[in-house]
Amino acid sequence: MSTPHQITTLARTDHPNPPAHLGRAPLGPAEIPPGVELVTLPDGRRTLAYTQPPTPTGHPQTAPGVPGWAKTTALLAPTVGAGIGAGGFGLSYAAPGVIAMTDALWATAALIATGCGAAALLLSRWRNRTPAHITQNITAHGFMSRAGGTINR
Repeated sequence: MSTPHQITTLARTDHPNPPAHLGRAPLGPAEIPPGVELVTLPDGRRTLAYTQPPTPTGHPQTAPGVPGWAKTTALLAPTVGAGIGAGGFGLSYAAPGVIAMTDALWATAALIATGCGAAALLLSRWRNRTPAHITQNITAHGFMSRAGGTINR
C-alpha cells in the first residue's frame, strides 16, 4: 500500500444495529475508479477514499513546450529591429538628397503657379471685350404646367 494519509472524520456514534454497508466496500474491486482506494480508518472501519497519485521518481517533470507563436515572434523581433535600424541608417545618408528634392519640388510648384497666373492674365487681355447679348424666352400654358424656353445669343 502507498504512504499513509491522515484522515479526519466525525465522531462515530455507536448504534445497537449498525448498517450493513459499514462492514464492506460499497463497490467491488473491479468497479473502483482510478484515484480511489479502499482504506481502513483508525477506528477499524473500511471505506473508499480519494488518494493522491504517487509522484514518479525516475523521470523529472518536464515543462510544456514553447508555443509556435512565441517562436515566430522571437525569430521576427531581431529581423524587424534590424530592418528599422537599416532604414534609419539609409535615411541619414539620404537626408541631403531628400532636402534637395524638396527644394526642387517647391521650385516646380512655384513655377507652375506663376505660369498659371501669367496664362490667366494673358487670356484676359486677349479676350474679346464686347458684352454678350443673351435673349431668353420662357412660355408656360396654364397653372402648374411645364415651362419651356429658348436662349438666343
